[in-house]
Amino acid sequence: MAAEHPDIAILGGGLAGGLVALALARWRPDLSVMLFEREATLGGNHVWSYFATDLPPDGDTLIAPLVDATWTGYDVRFPAYTRTLMTPYRATTSHRLDLVLRDVLPGTAIVTGAHVSVCTANSVTLADGRHFTAGAVIDARGVRDMSSLNGGWQKFLGQRLKLARPHKLARPIVMDATVEQIDGYRFVYCLPFARDEVFVEDTYYSDDPALDHGALAGRIADYARAKGWDVLGVLAEEHGVLPVVAGGDFDRLRAGAVHGVALAGTRAGLFHPLTSYSLPDALRFALALARWPDLGRADLAQFAEDYARSHWKQASYYRTLSAMLFVAATPVERYRVLQRFYGLAPRLIERFYAGQSSAIDKVRILSGRPPVPIGAALGVLTGLGPQAGQLNNGVAG
Repeated sequence: MAAEHPDIAILGGGLAGGLVALALARWRPDLSVMLFEREATLGGNHVWSYFATDLPPDGDTLIAPLVDATWTGYDVRFPAYTRTLMTPYRATTSHRLDLVLRDVLPGTAIVTGAHVSVCTANSVTLADGRHFTAGAVIDARGVRDMSSLNGGWQKFLGQRLKLARPHKLARPIVMDATVEQIDGYRFVYCLPFARDEVFVEDTYYSDDPALDHGALAGRIADYARAKGWDVLGVLAEEHGVLPVVAGGDFDRLRAGAVHGVALAGTRAGLFHPLTSYSLPDALRFALALARWPDLGRADLAQFAEDYARSHWKQASYYRTLSAMLFVAATPVERYRVLQRFYGLAPRLIERFYAGQSSAIDKVRILSGRPPVPIGAALGVLTGLGPQAGQLNNGVAG
């Protein structure tokens, strides 16, 4: 089939859309694909990290070419303790995603600078007038309207720093919460990409989506100085404001979807409600879609909706934990929730990040004396407590 009339058109060349394209290229080469991205490059400007235990069966097969760096474990640091966990940790970047997609897909299958003006279940029209027909359309462009959800925000600024001398980090620091607690729960995240290169991200679990770039850049510089790092320059930078979901209306979240168009990625609500991680869920969806026996013969949009609805239902426990963090804990005390959590068994922590917590895990996370006021915690658990704020100003990614 000609590239201008693909079996499947994917809107959005970011993580979710890119993984769907790669999965289809690998397991359904009989189907032609076109990937539409509004920017000049694919993937945006991101560093995506994950634990090896986050991946579903065969997930490593698909994502292995995307990996830029691997580590055998990671550290967390809190006022009460420092701990090393030996769960393998990996990272990829937008640059790597762009390279792999261009290597795997035919050149005619990638359309950049593509500003979509109209899409239907079987067509895509660009702002420049170009029109494409397709057997099915998947919209993976991310969510702009979060007004159907409530909770808080995870906001961050990350910089990849070039240093004059080695940083001497043995492994990533996934959470350094020994820093001053400002604007909610604050921690610094460090990835040692090379002996003299480290990615440093200043992150906040905040009630407010506003991000002060200058203030965060200054705090990253302060953190580097405190570590004794002589920074020669900033090699790359990214920032984001992601939803931390405590509740909401799944049907309203999907209300803006075009009839017959399948949704993927954060646009479908496929991300961890508390950590805002989207890579594991994007990977699971891509694998499930590529291996769906009826792909190409049945209603793809209905498959995607059923998948997302099941994910929303299964994630209810994590939304409760988000409510505990944002409603039951005062901003300055939120670090105590994570400090307690990271003292639990390593396998429990792994299953939590993968969104695969067992029934026993769920009891264990909430058992014992809560690190928040008991009355507020009980109010959240019984549904009688105050609601977290409405998410109406941010973008999921």
